[in-house]
Amino acid sequence: MDFTIKLCAPEKQRGACIVVGVFESRKLTEPAKSLDDASKGFISNILRQGDMEGKANTTLLLHNIPGIPSKRVMLVGLGKEKEFNDKVYQQAVLTTFKALSQTSAPDATFFLADIPLKQRDIAWKITQTVILVAESTYRFDRLKSKPEKEQPALSKITISVNDQASLQAGEKALQQGLAIARGIKVAKDLGNLAPNICTPTYLAEQATDMAKAYDLKVSVLGQKEMEKAGMGALLAVARGSHQPAKLIVLEYRGLAKMEKPIVLVGKGVTFDTGGISLKPAAEMDEMKFDMSGAGSVLGTLTAVAEMKLPLNIVGIIPATENMPGGNASKPGDVVTSMSGQTIEILNTDAEGRLILCDALTYAERYKPDAVIDIATLTGACVIALGHIASGLMSNNDQLAQELLQASELASDRVWRLPLWDDYQELLKSNFADMANIGGRSAGTISAACFLSRFTAKYPWAHLDIAGTAWKNGKEKGSTGRPVPLLAQFLISRAKA
Repeated sequence: MDFTIKLCAPEKQRGACIVVGVFESRKLTEPAKSLDDASKGFISNILRQGDMEGKANTTLLLHNIPGIPSKRVMLVGLGKEKEFNDKVYQQAVLTTFKALSQTSAPDATFFLADIPLKQRDIAWKITQTVILVAESTYRFDRLKSKPEKEQPALSKITISVNDQASLQAGEKALQQGLAIARGIKVAKDLGNLAPNICTPTYLAEQATDMAKAYDLKVSVLGQKEMEKAGMGALLAVARGSHQPAKLIVLEYRGLAKMEKPIVLVGKGVTFDTGGISLKPAAEMDEMKFDMSGAGSVLGTLTAVAEMKLPLNIVGIIPATENMPGGNASKPGDVVTSMSGQTIEILNTDAEGRLILCDALTYAERYKPDAVIDIATLTGACVIALGHIASGLMSNNDQLAQELLQASELASDRVWRLPLWDDYQELLKSNFADMANIGGRSAGTISAACFLSRFTAKYPWAHLDIAGTAWKNGKEKGSTGRPVPLLAQFLISRAKA
């Protein structure tokens, strides 16, 4: 899909289709009024006949309106004007695109971004339009012998603005939206791949290709290097698999080398059987999405490189499978992490925190300004927050607040959970420094408490994306979250 920003008047715009909004009670937005005036009341006359009330999520397609050079005009319902908010705007964009996809129009000009929206500027509306349309066009059919659906005729969208300042802001927002959309696609594609394809080695290859495309520095540690570094926790998870584990490191430099980087650590379990603590068979295929944290790191770095943000960013991905086998770790095993702390493995299905703890220790060498880990870590987070918000826990209030603010801007929600010392008691072990699980209660928090023991040397935040990284059922597939959140967090950091 091609996107452009243009300063134009609706009554003079040529093309296949113009999109304007209508509020309930048939109240026309300013662009719609301009069309109505140019057509000598044609649109308002149609509305008076009852063909459209202006209710949200409705459209009406008109052809050959007198005095209007555009071949078509699509009216989009916006609901009650006093209830018009960011969610209604986003839904209007999606409804419009869906309706346009049912036509033969090759291009369309949207006159929606200039509609006043509380606490949202023109840049937000344009960025959201680009991301929403790009996601709506997403298809993953590369593993099928034939594509399931034909692509719609629509291939170009112009977003109209009404003044020069909006045009300048819009151009920048457009580029950011395109970059974030590309990052989301990277994360989705990796998540949706079959686990026999998307292995730790495959992730390392993709990182290497990214490094070449965007001039990043890449390094990949294999088993020998990880053994030498003392990564006993990560390697304990990998023991049951024939696929070799990898620790993948990508470095993006947008500032001088001495500037402290932000480190993103993404859980990369490319398939999780649970190991010896085997998962139930139902829906186990969805455990290919257990590398969604890794995918979000690669997707975010793609967006950052496309935007050329003035930041230093390091992506660290511990990648492995978690499989049962004669050499697999067992409940009761005690392993030594890279930090020197010992861990009693009470459940081999609590493997994500084992690979992350060594990656978090490895991050210390970069003397980071902040570290954020991203992981499909606990089913308990799905129970607590459902599929709406990702869980957020942090040892630093300022960092947590930045992520909360970014989540609102990006419409990629997170909710902060406590990380009080009281919960550390859940991880007590009679035989090691800590256990890798803390029992049934507060499962999301105790997992974060475990990780916090490896993050004392820097500001750190943990994102549990178990409920938001993918959808199941008929819409099964990766969501690409939290790439929008992370990208917005980094954009805000770059501005600051």
